[in-house]
Amino acid sequence: MRLIAEREVTVPTPLCDKKGNLNPAAIGFARRPLIDCNVTGHYLRKKKWNYWCVYGEDILFSATISHLDYAAVCFVYFLEYETQRYFEKTITVPLGTSVKMPTQVLESVQFVHDELNIRFTYNNGTTQLSVSIPDFDNEHLQADLTIQHPQHDESLNVVIPWSRQIFQFTAKHHTLPTSGTVQIGQRGYSFNTEECFAVLDYGRGVWPRKATWNWGMASQRIRGRRIGLNFGGQWTDGTGMTENAIFIDGKMTKIGEDVAFTYNRANFMQPWAIHSKSSNQVNLTFTPFFERIAKTDVKLVTSEVHQLVGYYHGTIALPDGKILTIQQMLGCIEEHVAKW
Repeated sequence: MRLIAEREVTVPTPLCDKKGNLNPAAIGFARRPLIDCNVTGHYLRKKKWNYWCVYGEDILFSATISHLDYAAVCFVYFLEYETQRYFEKTITVPLGTSVKMPTQVLESVQFVHDELNIRFTYNNGTTQLSVSIPDFDNEHLQADLTIQHPQHDESLNVVIPWSRQIFQFTAKHHTLPTSGTVQIGQRGYSFNTEECFAVLDYGRGVWPRKATWNWGMASQRIRGRRIGLNFGGQWTDGTGMTENAIFIDGKMTKIGEDVAFTYNRANFMQPWAIHSKSSNQVNLTFTPFFERIAKTDVKLVTSEVHQLVGYYHGTIALPDGKILTIQQMLGCIEEHVAKW
């Protein structure tokens, strides 16, 4: 196994300097959300989002508040595993001046609109995720979920430095126990903290005009342990930093080696391979059973997401020499190509 040392940030640090460029002291990864995302300037290039994905026993539920500097884009979707019933609701507000994106990972944020109401309210170690949609596939949707942030859990918080002017802070918080309900029309879905887990993807940065990335992740209870997987590809390659890590009962093992995602762009439903580029530390296969496609094409702005839901299989070598075996682990994987 090849060990690659990445710089670890251990004290609160601002992401940007006074000119709005990348603060060199922020480059690295942290086990706590220590980075203050004070991103300013860079007209039209700033991208900010809070994305939640919650794995229930019966459904996957997701809600996002994002701001692309020229518009707020917010969306909610759900997938019922057994029936594969799926629906997604997206609202775009040009300029989106009423949407204030916080600079800290664990801060509250909301989107209020006649057609879609989303609130992520953080207080004292829990996030209350509340969503209300009057017309969601011709039914009313009401979600009320309580997401726990266990006090001693570690999280993945990474600054990716393309340059002093182009950079991204990403926070991936995994295996967060979740309880509550999602009600869609007459159908209710319950969540319990033993088997239901949320994943937070928090992003703040200044992006290039064109970008392509892969992201693979999962958060489940496996043989009595809370296991989280997080892998990224293409967008971090060659920067000296990765967003690769695994979580076991709240303890993070950072993986400094780049990983490769191998898949068929002509048929995303075929199995994917995720493996370390220079070693055998990560050796996983992902077999999809559902494909979510989200496309945006409004002249100067285009985006195409292929997000697959399915199962991970394979092995991950741990620093202590043990092998973590993954079998039939529910998760997601995606390709996102953006011109924004």
